[in-house]
Amino acid sequence: MTAARETRRATIVMILLVILWGYSWITSKIGLDYASPVDVVALRTGLGILTLLVAIIWTRTSIRPQHWEALLWIGLIQTGAFLLLNTWALSEGGAGKTSVLVFTMPFWVLIFAWPLLHERISGLQWISVALALVGLAFVLEPWNMSTSLFSKTLAVLAGMCWAIGVVYAKRLHNRAKVDALSFTFWQMIVGMVPVLIALVLVERQPIVWSDTFIGVTLFNGILATGFGWLAWLYVLHRLPAGTTSLSALGIPVIAILSSWIQLGEQPGGSELIGMLLIGIALALLSYLSIRRREVPEPMTGQE
Repeated sequence: MTAARETRRATIVMILLVILWGYSWITSKIGLDYASPVDVVALRTGLGILTLLVAIIWTRTSIRPQHWEALLWIGLIQTGAFLLLNTWALSEGGAGKTSVLVFTMPFWVLIFAWPLLHERISGLQWISVALALVGLAFVLEPWNMSTSLFSKTLAVLAGMCWAIGVVYAKRLHNRAKVDALSFTFWQMIVGMVPVLIALVLVERQPIVWSDTFIGVTLFNGILATGFGWLAWLYVLHRLPAGTTSLSALGIPVIAILSSWIQLGEQPGGSELIGMLLIGIALALLSYLSIRRREVPEPMTGQE
């Protein structure tokens, strides 16, 4: 296969992946009508693990776990805590707003990388962070007590957990060579530990099994989580860093439009301003990454 054809194929995969991950916010929201956040996370992660296991066997990738310390931190924080907080936020608030708040992750990476990786925020990065923080304030609307501040706070905390996982992954990749497929597989297994504990400790209503719930669960677990990660690892090695960085902008856009059209979740004026500011900040950050020719960290893929 020629390089040009390989690039075109990877570009198509990237576009489909953005649509898949963007729409998975809607299917997750629908699934929460039939099951608790803990059950939704457990089923999604379990199916994702099985899908990655099949991929590991198919590609004959070594299944031997490595870098246990990093696995524990990233698995517990980025997979376990992130998915629980993210899905809990989604159960309490709108899919579009939740996705935007979670996707403030790149700005938290900048902030957390300063003390942990000694990567200082500089130049236009300060403007992107400032825009994101102002946008965050408009979306959270702390001055308006009638808004769903609880769900929005959970979404921001989920974004922070995602960012901490990315920073730890960057530190690991600065020190050692990592097989991303095998690492992601074990990361999800470690992340299942707090989920299983929550299944035992948290009181919840039984799952209402239906064709709809089974459909969205298979979509989220096998397609969005399992095949989504495989597609993300595929395009990372075949597309320019700028293309993959910019692709992240499309995921919350798909989520916002889909939730608006399908679920009738129309954001208010203040929230729209905040989302726009966060979007501009994300675009600026992507531009800076392209200019610096930064290679995206594999762990920036959506869980």
